[in-house]
Amino acid sequence: MSGAPSTLCALVVGDDPLEASLAAGTMVLPRESRPLPLLAAAAVAHVALSFGWAAVFAGTLPKRHTVAAGAAAGLVVAALDLGVVGRRFPRIRALPALPQVADHVAYGVAVAVVLARRRAHRA
Repeated sequence: MSGAPSTLCALVVGDDPLEASLAAGTMVLPRESRPLPLLAAAAVAHVALSFGWAAVFAGTLPKRHTVAAGAAAGLVVAALDLGVVGRRFPRIRALPALPQVADHVAYGVAVAVVLARRRAHRA
């Protein structure tokens, strides 16, 4: 779900829809260029980062306006992931920024929706 904005954007403009995943793989395998190892590394990195940020969101997002807060949190994560960490990796730096930011916001919203539903179910 959270990769939908950048994937859709890549398809619309004719770019490789896997480029963001391949770029993410370079965080784990910086000298690798083969697609399969990069995709495998990206999957590991994505799962680790997704669960890590979800844990942070679970502990920090408010009980009210959770989805809006999740969208805002996604922007903060985008600033850290893309503006701080991603800047060190040329392939991530080369990605169009707006679709990547949209992915992060979509992720924040998706996590917030799950949290809001779980919290409502518990109440």
